Amino acid sequence: MLLGVITWNEFRRGNPLRFAALSRRGILLLLQAAALVAYGQTQSEAVAGPPGSNAPVVITLDDAIRLAQASEPGYAAAKATSQSAALDRSIARASLLPSARLYNQDIYTQPNGLYAEGGEGVRTPNPKFVANDSRPREYIAQGIAEETLSVTGLAGVHHADAAAAMASAEQEIARRGLVVAITNMFYSSLAADRKLAVAEQARQEVADFTQLTTKREQAREVAHADVVKAQLVEQQRIRDAEDARVTAEKARLELGVILFNDPRTPYTLNAPAAEAPLAPKEDVEKAAAETSPELKSALAALAASQADVTAAWGAMLPNAVLSVNYGIDANEFAVNGPVGDPISDPTGLKARNLGYSTSVTVNLPVWDWLSNQHKVKQSEIRRDVARLALSNTQRRLIAQLDEVYSEAQAAHDQLTSLDLSVAAAAESLRLTKLRYTGGEATVLEVVDAENTYVSTADAREDGRVRYETARAELQAITGTM
Repeated sequence: MLLGVITWNEFRRGNPLRFAALSRRGILLLLQAAALVAYGQTQSEAVAGPPGSNAPVVITLDDAIRLAQASEPGYAAAKATSQSAALDRSIARASLLPSARLYNQDIYTQPNGLYAEGGEGVRTPNPKFVANDSRPREYIAQGIAEETLSVTGLAGVHHADAAAAMASAEQEIARRGLVVAITNMFYSSLAADRKLAVAEQARQEVADFTQLTTKREQAREVAHADVVKAQLVEQQRIRDAEDARVTAEKARLELGVILFNDPRTPYTLNAPAAEAPLAPKEDVEKAAAETSPELKSALAALAASQADVTAAWGAMLPNAVLSVNYGIDANEFAVNGPVGDPISDPTGLKARNLGYSTSVTVNLPVWDWLSNQHKVKQSEIRRDVARLALSNTQRRLIAQLDEVYSEAQAAHDQLTSLDLSVAAAAESLRLTKLRYTGGEATVLEVVDAENTYVSTADAREDGRVRYETARAELQAITGTM
């Protein structure tokens, strides 16, 4: 808009050359803007699909885990704690290095009306405060470098290192726990969708069966009781289908809360058709011993408690402070100051105000009413508790590994049996319907075959969720996510 106004003004002023140049510039800018808009539309279409298609987003398990790590508050808090602990470690290490600072001060003291005679015959007013310099004004401008040497500082660095390692392990624990939770929610939602499909299929089959019993009643082949029984079963299947639809919707919304800004965003889950194999137990035990974050966290907690013991003992030992000051501390804010009277002898000798001073301070604790000794005992008590926690973590890890591996192995072995059961139940339902059509089976046999098929198909989906969850828990222990 602004370029169009400038171009029109140039045209009105009768400047055709500038008008032509501005026109060419405007055409180039319009072409660039059009290219940017086209690129943005292409990127949007690549994410959301073709315009007007409203195609649902396809989510794999890896996508769900990645999105959950970016939005789940518990994992975000663990990550922030780990990052903060890493900064604490840097701060602790910096405390061992020399520090430098600038110190500037201007002191003025009211004169008391008396004068002092200097060695050169110089009369200077005396300040009222005897603690100040012999002159009313004093200027201090110094650079100060300090270094503190103590066992407590070294122990603080060890504690910060252990705390950072423990926070990192806790973050890994949170990440693996999140992976297990998302895996369970992912396959639970997938199972709920498949159970809904089974319920819809069962409802349709019962509706067809009701029509079959009605036709056979009209042909005087079965009693009216068969029609009533089929209608009752059909009504139950309608209710079951509604419940399955509500369950599937709840599962999708719970997963959508973690994956999207709007939980109602349409999406479809894409999972492998075949289940992943189970690793040998020897490999699982080796990986768990090397990468277990629970074990690393317990070891780091023990190291931190040991550093606290060292720090408590360090408070009972001497510490040294080294200080180097460089600058001026004079009655004039100048590098060179006068030796004589600046009024009677303005061109007299000059003294060098710029210089340095060093100091070494050694602090030796003598008596503190046994407070440091009590702090040592407190830290030793906490260290003993950390040792006990480490031992308990090792035992619990061994037991948990055997439990989860047995659960995963049993669930994996049962999947084949569940597949065979579903196939057998479907075949039994088909044969029972054929026998009923031929007058060789009763309506109760058909209803029983239908119930068996539905329960077996639902059990197959529950078995898939059980195996995938157990496998995810096993991966959480071994770290092979």
